[in-house]
Amino acid sequence: MSGPLAGIKVLEVAMYGFVPSAGAVLSDWGADVVKVEHAVAGDPQRGLRRVGAFTVEGDPNPNVEHANRGKRSVGIDMSVAEGREVILELAKGADVFLTSFLPSARTKFGIDVDDIRAVNPSIVYARGSALGPRGTESVRGGYDMTAFWCRGGVAATITPPGTDGMIQPPGPAFGDTISGTNLAGGIAAALLKRERTGETSVVDVSLLGSGLWALGHTIALSAHGKQPMVAPKPGTHGAPTNPLSGLYATSDGRFLSFVMLQPAKFWADVVRHIDRPELADDPRFADAAAIAENTAAGVAVLREAIGARTLAEWTERFATLAGPWAPVQDSQQLLSDGQIRANEYVLPAGELQLVSSPVQFDVAAPELRPGPEFAAQTEEVLLELGFDWDRIIALKTAGAVS
Repeated sequence: MSGPLAGIKVLEVAMYGFVPSAGAVLSDWGADVVKVEHAVAGDPQRGLRRVGAFTVEGDPNPNVEHANRGKRSVGIDMSVAEGREVILELAKGADVFLTSFLPSARTKFGIDVDDIRAVNPSIVYARGSALGPRGTESVRGGYDMTAFWCRGGVAATITPPGTDGMIQPPGPAFGDTISGTNLAGGIAAALLKRERTGETSVVDVSLLGSGLWALGHTIALSAHGKQPMVAPKPGTHGAPTNPLSGLYATSDGRFLSFVMLQPAKFWADVVRHIDRPELADDPRFADAAAIAENTAAGVAVLREAIGARTLAEWTERFATLAGPWAPVQDSQQLLSDGQIRANEYVLPAGELQLVSSPVQFDVAAPELRPGPEFAAQTEEVLLELGFDWDRIIALKTAGAVS
């Protein structure tokens, strides 16, 4: 089954995780994405081999594959005049020009909006930036750690008072991937507009704007209440007036999360599942008001009961629980989650397992294809442009292409 963007051609001139992850989503949706890398050095992301406790030896490199699966790679040196000519030839046949380059670099290499539109007036021009396209800092670069995580308010909001420093992101490219999905959605909307009206668009998404959007509910509350959201100290029960909204430890050192925002509706069912049916008629938990007043007692009951069994036992027992709950899983434990596998949220892509992009069409996961080796499709793409071998050899000799 072809994806909804089958037939769409994307020219990606970008590096690292953010904007390439938008290209990965578009590829998952069926687009033909040609990734332009420096003719000699390639995307610097290819050199990222050490992340936290992980060291990647050899290829394929998960740091590259996540944001580049399904693409074709060409090596072009845009500092060479002949290389810039190849970029413009590629842009002529593309539906989307996708870039992470700063304004100064776009001007230097002749790939800014006016340059690309001069050869293809109908192209959708999409930019990913750190801090947005306007304002005095629009010319500055950044990463998800700086623009999304720290400046966007996420780090401070999840860091409990008294913590030395700030809570770090849960892993590499956290804000990049979220922002890239936003950018892919914006591109899809611009393509629809072009099809309906004939008008094209410049699409902008920033790491900063995406961080704010991810924290949007909290920011709205802070603006209304004129105070920041303060993270609870570790070990604090989640909701001060609801024992059915918080974390509970199991006997094997794991945790499960209850989020039942209508405690009176679910209380009787929960206590039956923990073998305390007599608490269903306990006046301390008769309604929401009573439950709020007796939250500490309810939490104590649940901590004692849930702490007596393993997570596996509760998973089996809570299979019939009416209210929302979930096991707390790390990035390895989730790989064996039956629900994740049933929905094909993690799929093989060549030798690796990768997370599929989160949008599915017609109840089917996208087909994940491996990412390209550096510049592996240079000749293939140039031949598709109509270049003959004499011209390709001349470009190689000039150092314009790999």
